[in-house]
Amino acid sequence: MLNRMEKIKKKKEAWETTTLKKVLERFPERKKRFVTGSWLDVDRLYTPVPQSEEEFIEKIGFPGEYPYTRGVQPTMYRGRLWTMRQYAGFGTAEESNTRYKYLLSQGQTGLSVAFDLPTQIGYDSDDPHSLGEVGKVGVAIDSLKDMEILFDGIPLDKVSTSMTINAPAAVLLAFYIVVAEKQGIPAGQLRGTIQNDILKEYIARGTYIFPPKPSIRLITDIFEYCAQHVPQWNTISISGYHIREAGSTAVQEIAFTLADGVEYVHAALQAGLDVDQFAGRLSFFFNAHNDLFEEIAKFRAARRIWAKLMKDRFGAKDERSRMLRFHTQTGGSTLTAQQPDNNIVRVTIQTLAAVLGGTQSLHTNSRDEALGLPTEEAVRIALRTQQIVAHESGVTNTVDPLAGSYFMESLTDRIEQEVWQYLDRIEQLGGMVNAIEKGYVQKEIQNAAYQYQREVEEGTRIVVGVNQYTLEDEKPDKILRVSPGLREIQIEKLRALRRMRQASRVKRALQKLEQAAHNRNENLMPYILDAARVYATLGEISNVLRHVFGEYQESIVL
Repeated sequence: MLNRMEKIKKKKEAWETTTLKKVLERFPERKKRFVTGSWLDVDRLYTPVPQSEEEFIEKIGFPGEYPYTRGVQPTMYRGRLWTMRQYAGFGTAEESNTRYKYLLSQGQTGLSVAFDLPTQIGYDSDDPHSLGEVGKVGVAIDSLKDMEILFDGIPLDKVSTSMTINAPAAVLLAFYIVVAEKQGIPAGQLRGTIQNDILKEYIARGTYIFPPKPSIRLITDIFEYCAQHVPQWNTISISGYHIREAGSTAVQEIAFTLADGVEYVHAALQAGLDVDQFAGRLSFFFNAHNDLFEEIAKFRAARRIWAKLMKDRFGAKDERSRMLRFHTQTGGSTLTAQQPDNNIVRVTIQTLAAVLGGTQSLHTNSRDEALGLPTEEAVRIALRTQQIVAHESGVTNTVDPLAGSYFMESLTDRIEQEVWQYLDRIEQLGGMVNAIEKGYVQKEIQNAAYQYQREVEEGTRIVVGVNQYTLEDEKPDKILRVSPGLREIQIEKLRALRRMRQASRVKRALQKLEQAAHNRNENLMPYILDAARVYATLGEISNVLRHVFGEYQESIVL
């Protein structure tokens, strides 16, 4: 007697040779190849895979249980919604403070700070390198004084704050801790995240300062310091977002991000930390693009792979050490300057992908971000998109609503297989740092980006409003512009700061930091904190470390 799986297999074969065959004979154009955004083939029909119920449960598990395919919390959004954390920052600290208070008044539940380019690469606003960039893509933060203004009137024990900062992450975290001290809030009560992921800067983003080894030293110093003094803080947000923005596929985004994570865990272990001492505070940051089902499967596969890595490779015993918790941002590179209202629809699809994929926090991009910094109206629509999905769509009513879908489980398995192949290849190259230095990762991303762009230009990949369904005469959108006189405002603030502070105390704090940087066994966070307390600037602290560590020079990948 045929068992259930054999019956299903025979029924599918019969369907393919009768019903489907007749349709394809009448409509041969329906033989077109269908693929995901990562060029993974999509079958016409999915049926159960031949495996026992025990094997199936072991693979996908239950929500809140290893291997976390179905989510890291048993109740997911029935217990608590994701944190709605809109990414914002522009111009001066005063302007950004006003935007933060507006967003909090509109129902945002977490802050996410965007810093300007000079801040991201450790230059003060009066440095010649900062010319033309002050306050343009984020807020200018030169010192503790600016950070005090940025969070004026915002109690840091009541909000969770994420800061997108990498090379000088230790300095900006120090500023934040000292602001909390001045508010009378112990560091142990602070909740939030610093991105602090330098490897993806060498791969995709470019806001690095120091070479890899001293950069990783700073990261592990933060791990160690926060484990003791800021235990609720997520000490790194291992970021696939910028890898995807650089043109990677969904598979590459997960593979290269997890490979970065492996490198950081190795570095922390070599620094003498126990895996369960720091792994529970690792977090991840992913992108959400338009291919709804591939994106959901990507998140599910990422959790499963990370759980296996932490358990099998690193011997993590604490359940939290095996959980992949992540923030999501909708895809900036998917936004179009043409017909920008279409971006609202794209962001809605991406929001659904992140929520159905089980994100812990989410930023939704604004409709006008392909044109400039988002206006207040556009930001409000982006936040409302999250709120409508949360409260009106019904997708939060049950835990992991797509689990068991034949297509979803098959696609999750396929992505997992592809990711493991990349991880094995990177391991053969000697780890992620070696793979980056050899140009392997950058070349893979470049190839994927080139193929995507060629398909858009040839019209085989449709982008609505760009290569199909275009308009001849579009009206220009209202664009938010940063004042061109902003740099002079920041320079004057720096002059006032230097007149106000005690120069001898600053000089002494910077000398102690330099001495500690020469000693590999010293944790640098206490010295950076001391420099922050006496109002040493971001550029002064970064320049001390530049003097000791040197600066990274990018190699050309051919």
